[in-house]
Amino acid sequence: MPPRWSRKPDRADPEYRRLDDRMNFATHVAIFAATNSGLWFFRVLGSVTQGVPGGPPITPLITEIWALVLLAHAVFIFAIAKYTDGSLTSASNTAGIGFKPTKSTKG
Repeated sequence: MPPRWSRKPDRADPEYRRLDDRMNFATHVAIFAATNSGLWFFRVLGSVTQGVPGGPPITPLITEIWALVLLAHAVFIFAIAKYTDGSLTSASNTAGIGFKPTKSTKG
């Protein structure tokens, strides 16, 4: 069951950002596990049936690189990321507009 949020979801809310980042990380872990288990299944299956590893020959390299990326993602989410109130919005930027409107000199 997906988590329920007691208020309107807003990316400027630090608690919502923390939850969203952790759910994205969980999705990353799930895709890593599913993909790599499939790659290694076919590699072992080929080894058992033909005596040589099956599947893509770069399976170990794919797993190692992806595991390092996953580790970096985990370090960022759980150790580096700071979730404070003022990180995404400021008082002068209220409507989600990237630029302040210029004052018109027309009279």
